[in-house]
Amino acid sequence: MSDNSGVEAFFSQGRLTVVPRKPARRELLLAHLSETLFETGREYTEREVNDALLTVHDDFSALRRYLVEGGRLLRTKDGSSYRRVR
Repeated sequence: MSDNSGVEAFFSQGRLTVVPRKPARRELLLAHLSETLFETGREYTEREVNDALLTVHDDFSALRRYLVEGGRLLRTKDGSSYRRVR
């Protein structure tokens, strides 16, 4: 994480240690997670999304929700699949 975007402060030994409360800092984190954990255009099952998020933090459901609410992951209406959108 040497991209100087500021996200390195949120991690220790590859694990996410804090989810920022401030929207701008949280957006930096969500952008980083979506770009490093998910490929654009590929469909993911909920299990695959959860497994990817578990590699960085135990509260995968909160991270998944933030990614969907923040427009980083698009979830189908039935919740069966997810896709990175930006």
